[in-house]
Amino acid sequence: MYIQDVTLRDGMHAIRHQYGKQQLKELAISLDKAGVDAIEISHGDGLSGGSFNYGFGAHTDWEWLEGLASELNHAVLTTLLIPGIGTIEDLNKAYDLGVRSVRVATHCTEADVSRQHIEAAKKLGMDVGGFLMMAHMNEPTKLAEQAKLMESYGADCVYVTDSAGALLMDGVADRIKAFSDTLDSKTEIGIHCHHNLSLGVANTIVAMQHGATRLDASLAGMGAGAGNCPLEVLIAVLNRMDVPHNSDLHMLMNLADDVIRPLQERPVRVDRETLSLGYAGVYSSFLLHSERAAQKYDLKTADILQELGKRKMVGGQEDMIVDVALDMAKKRA
Repeated sequence: MYIQDVTLRDGMHAIRHQYGKQQLKELAISLDKAGVDAIEISHGDGLSGGSFNYGFGAHTDWEWLEGLASELNHAVLTTLLIPGIGTIEDLNKAYDLGVRSVRVATHCTEADVSRQHIEAAKKLGMDVGGFLMMAHMNEPTKLAEQAKLMESYGADCVYVTDSAGALLMDGVADRIKAFSDTLDSKTEIGIHCHHNLSLGVANTIVAMQHGATRLDASLAGMGAGAGNCPLEVLIAVLNRMDVPHNSDLHMLMNLADDVIRPLQERPVRVDRETLSLGYAGVYSSFLLHSERAAQKYDLKTADILQELGKRKMVGGQEDMIVDVALDMAKKRA
């Protein structure tokens, strides 16, 4: 199994993108020593995500990435790019800083907007993943058609990305099987799960059992909402299953408890609010935005999240959360 760590990208959401540069560097080096195969680094919303809309980071992507590639002995330095936020110019800049793998992320029905970015990355000689976000919002066969588009642009791997942590195990299995039936055998399949229904590990294992070979996870589940599939737990399960991988369980357990958990201003866990994300099928990174809106307008975060789910809001619409909160406050009045 190819284990991709997202502690330093998706994990950004949990601390409002405030990793210090030295702190991030030390974590990346530790993850490399622990044997993960890829380490994804950028603002939580990908390259150039630092903005008023998504939240400004403690550093720029370039400051976080600078000098890191030469420090890694095993793991591939990876990043995320969302077309419309990140650009091909950003991709080139990341490549110059030693990034050799990129995931190009789109909503699950909009793979066509990834073409230029995937093709540009392949011209650079990069390993490229297509990242189909909010995968629960597209039925398996149609999601596989979107994956086929990404493959046709040159993607080496395409991911079922459960951004809302809303998929049940059968839903994961059906989507991975559809990918297997549709994609070329040379194209790898990846899985990225959130833990909002406490199924992050189970769904990752189900995906693996149906053909996924690239598995996303993060230390202590560090990530948006209730977090990602927790890396140390996933590795423990893989060990119990005698599944081969390169990661050291005890090193990861120590990093999770000694380094990552103390950083969490808001505990990354399943609670009323994060469970509401998965139950309503809402983008996990909406959590902190919704909590701020709830506090400002004297609403309940869970109620806002349920309303966002009813309106089928997707990633990129963070600025509309305040509008939804205002509508709810007016109706209450």
